[in-house]
Amino acid sequence: MAEYKLLLPSMGEGVMEATVITWLFNEGDQVKEDDSVVEIATDKVDSDVPTPVSGKIVKILKQKDEVAKVGEAIAILEIEGEGGNTASEEVKTETSAPDAATIQAIEEPLNATATSHVEFSGDLYLSPLVKSIAQQENISESELQTIKGSGLEGRITKEDILAHVANRGNQPAPQSAAVQAASTPAVKAVSTPAATISTATGDEIIPMDRMRKIIAENMVKAKHIAPHVTSFIETDVTNVVKWRAKNKDMFEKREGEKLTFMPIFVKAIVKAIQDFPMINVSINGDNIIKKKNINIGMATALPDGNLIVPVIKNADQLSLSGLAKAINDLAYRARNKKLRPEDTQGATYTISNVGSFGNLMGTPIIPQPQVAIMAIGAIVKKPAVLETKDGDVIAIRQLMFMSHSYDHRVVDGSLGGMMLKHVHDYLQNWDLNTEI
Repeated sequence: MAEYKLLLPSMGEGVMEATVITWLFNEGDQVKEDDSVVEIATDKVDSDVPTPVSGKIVKILKQKDEVAKVGEAIAILEIEGEGGNTASEEVKTETSAPDAATIQAIEEPLNATATSHVEFSGDLYLSPLVKSIAQQENISESELQTIKGSGLEGRITKEDILAHVANRGNQPAPQSAAVQAASTPAVKAVSTPAATISTATGDEIIPMDRMRKIIAENMVKAKHIAPHVTSFIETDVTNVVKWRAKNKDMFEKREGEKLTFMPIFVKAIVKAIQDFPMINVSINGDNIIKKKNINIGMATALPDGNLIVPVIKNADQLSLSGLAKAINDLAYRARNKKLRPEDTQGATYTISNVGSFGNLMGTPIIPQPQVAIMAIGAIVKKPAVLETKDGDVIAIRQLMFMSHSYDHRVVDGSLGGMMLKHVHDYLQNWDLNTEI
C-alpha cells in the first residue's frame, strides 16, 4: 500500500486559497476515482474537489472552516501500489509562522468593527483571506508590494502576510508618507460603527451565511468608494418582443437552448460600450485603466436568496447564438453551484435584470472595480404615442425602463447618459430580420 496526498487544485487566476466547508467522507471511508470528497469555498464560488485516485482516506489534514493554499495537501489517501506521490509535495514556505496570539488577533471575524479601511487595485492578486488580513492590519498596497510571496508566480499567501505582520515592528517603513499617499486610491471608505439593534419578544435572529457576509461587505465597500449617479430611460422594445417570439421555437429546436431576452440586451450593451469605451474602465489611484476586453457580468439570483455575478468573457466576440448559449450555461451552473472561481472574475461591466422579478426599474450598486452597471426592468404593454406620416397616433406598445448607475469620479452625466441612450436606440430600432 502507498500514501497519496490529495492536493487543493488550481481554481483560476488570482485564487490562491480556499476554505473547507464540508467533508463528504470521513477518515476510514473508501473513495473511488473522481468522487467529490470535500466542498470548498473561495470569495464567491462554492465547488467540490474530486479525488483523482481510488483509495481509503486515512487522514484529513484540513478541517472544516480551515484555509488551504493551492497545491497544499488537504488529505492523505491509502492506495494500491508502492511509494507516494512525491511529485506533488506541499509548497514549502521560508517564512516563520508568527505566534498563536498574533494569528488569533489577525483572524477575528470579518464583521468586527474596523478602525480603518484599505482598498487595493486589480494589479495585486490577493485571496479574500489575505485581503481581509491586510485591511484589518491597515497594510497599504505599496507595503504589500514589498512582501515577497511564496505562492504560485510569487503571490502572497496567508503565511507570508502573517509573517510580515509578526515582523512588522522590526522593519523600516517601505515608503515616505507622501509617496505612500500618492500610490493609494484617491477615495477611501469611511468606517462607521454599526448601530445597536434591540430585539423584541418573538423576533427571530438569523445569522448571515458566508456568502451573505461577503455580499454585504462588498456592497458597503462599493457605495463608500464610488459616488453613484443613476440615469433612466424608457424604451419601446416591441420589435425585440416580436423578433424573439418569431425565433425562439426555431432556435430551441436547432440548438436545444432557450432564447431569452438577455442575449439581446447584452448585445445592445456591448455595441454601446464599443461606441463609448471609457465606460469600460477601472480606477487605480489617480489612473484610469481602459480595458481591452469587454467582459459582461450578469447578476444572478440563487435559490437560497443570495446573489452571484458570473461573467461572459469577451462578449464582443460572440454572436447572438453564442451569447444565448453562454448566458444559459452560466445561469444553470450558478443556480446549481457548479461555477468555477474563474467564472466570476474579470467583469468590466455588469447587467442586472430586475424585470425578472416584475420590477419596473432599479438603482443597482456598481460592483468594484467597475464604473457602471445597467438594470433592465420588466417589459409592460402600455399605450404610447407614435409618430406616423399621417400624424401622431396612440398604440399599444411593449415598453421597458432601463437605469444606468455610474461612478461620477470618471463617468459624467453626458457619458453615462449617452451610453444609456445608445443602448435604448439599439433596442428600439431592433431589426426584425436579424439572424441568429
